[in-house]
Formats: sequence, structure tokens, C-alpha cells
Amino acid sequence: MDRKVSAATLSVASNSVLVGAKVAVGVLTGSVSVLSEAAHSGLDLFAAIIAFLSVRASGRPADKEHPYGHGKIENISGAVEAVLILMAAIFIIHEAVSKLRHPEPISNVLLGVYVMGLSILVNIVVSRHLFKVSAESDSIALEADAHHLSTDVWTSMGVFLGMAAIRLTGWHVIDPLVALAVALMIMKVAFSLTWKATAPLLDVRLPDEEVAVLDGIVMATPKIVGYHKLRTRKAGPYREIDFHLIVPAQLPVVEAHEIAEAIEDQMRERFPRTHVITHIEPDTADEIGKPDTEVKERRADSGQ
Repeated sequence: MDRKVSAATLSVASNSVLVGAKVAVGVLTGSVSVLSEAAHSGLDLFAAIIAFLSVRASGRPADKEHPYGHGKIENISGAVEAVLILMAAIFIIHEAVSKLRHPEPISNVLLGVYVMGLSILVNIVVSRHLFKVSAESDSIALEADAHHLSTDVWTSMGVFLGMAAIRLTGWHVIDPLVALAVALMIMKVAFSLTWKATAPLLDVRLPDEEVAVLDGIVMATPKIVGYHKLRTRKAGPYREIDFHLIVPAQLPVVEAHEIAEAIEDQMRERFPRTHVITHIEPDTADEIGKPDTEVKERRADSGQ
């Protein structure tokens, strides 16, 4: 089984168990924070299923209808997960405010402490695994799922401490207050993840540090004059790069092609899952003197 699919499957399985446990304990204790956690885990499960489906679909090779592949499916998945995280926060706020207005005592507090402790341990293990696999595969869908589970760790920690405090003090108002604090943390994660997932859908250029790496690769290449019209974007884990490479006008076509291929190979080696298109231009005033052209030059080595 593909490593990404395997990680997504683990997330679905762990969330299924936690949803059942939290719902049961939430009903038994009457705790709004535990029930809110159950709702959050329910959204986690839904998000995990979406991530599972998206990593399977995004891995399909390019076809006639999708010549650039299916990578953006992961971005759509990440955006949906961000919305689900935000929905969880809104639901928790609603339930907490209701509980503050109409407080009710909580029973079986110790049971709530136990299930929250279990949730924390499970989600720490699973989220760390998802973060690791998402970094290795550059998967925004798995990263979104990992963030989702990480928010669950913090929310479960808040509920755990709240239930423990109720056990020690008997102050039941702590329960909805903890739920409100948890909701604010979740909302922050949701807004951050929304931008990260949707930016590639708008074909935002690669980060400055990645563009600097590309610039370094090109400018360190002998026998070129420079380059211009660099365009970059990302779709899921895949990068798209195209630029115009300026070479001495007298350079043979075969040699210019070999230089371009060497540059492309270095870019793909530095950034796996990258598609590069290089347009070769001769060093002439007609080409580099155009008003819309900003040329990065390397004239000192162009004659090597």
C-alpha cells in the first residue's frame, strides 16, 4: 500500500475509535466539553476520509483530460478540512455559551478524564506520523489532516485539564470556559490552513526561498547569459516551473539543449515531483530589450 494512503487509513481508523468513545462518555457524563470533543472528532473522521480519498485520487498519473495531473485535489481537500475545523470551533462556541447560560452538573468526571487522556495519546502518535509522511511526500491533504488531529490534541488537553479541575474543585463552570478557549485555538488553525491550502488553487508563485534556490541553480551554470520570465506554481505536491534561458547567440543548439537539460535535472533533484519547461533564447538586443523583460544576467561566464 502507498505510504500516503497507509497514513490516511490509520487516521480514519483512529478517529473512528475515538468518536465512539467520546460520544459514549459525553452522554454518560453530560459534559459539554466532552460532547464538543466528540463533535470535533466526528469532523476529524470526516476530514480523515476526505484526506484518504484525495491522496488516492491525486496520485493518479496525468491523462488526456488532466495533462498536469490531479495534484490540486489535495489542495481542495485541505481547504475543505480547514472549513470543517472552523465549523467545529463554531459548534463548540455555541454549546459552551449555551452551557454558561444554563449550567448543569457533570457526573462521572473521572471517566471523562480517562477518555480524554486516551484521546491525547492516540492523536499525538497519529498526528506525528501524518506530519512525517506529509513532509516526505509534500502532501497538503495529509498535512491538513495532521493539523486537524493536532488541534484535537490541544482541545483534548484542555478538556482533560478542565475535567481534572472539576474533579478537584467542583466548579462546573470550568467546563464551558475550557470549551471556549479550545474553540479560539481551533479557529486560529483553521484560518492559517485555509490560506495554505487555497493559495496553490490561485497559482500563487513558489515561496521566495524556493525561488532563490532555482535562481542559484541557473546562475551557477556556465555558458549562459542569464534568464527571465520565470513562472512557478504548485498543485498539491507537484511544482510547475517555466522560464526563458538566454544563451550566447553563437552557441550550438545541441549544446544549448544539453545545458537546459542539466539545469532542469538539478531543479528536479532539488525539488522532486517537479515539471520544468525551458525556452532557449539567443542573446540578442531584440529579445532582451523588450519592455516587459527583466533579465537576470551572468555575462561574466557566458563565454566559457
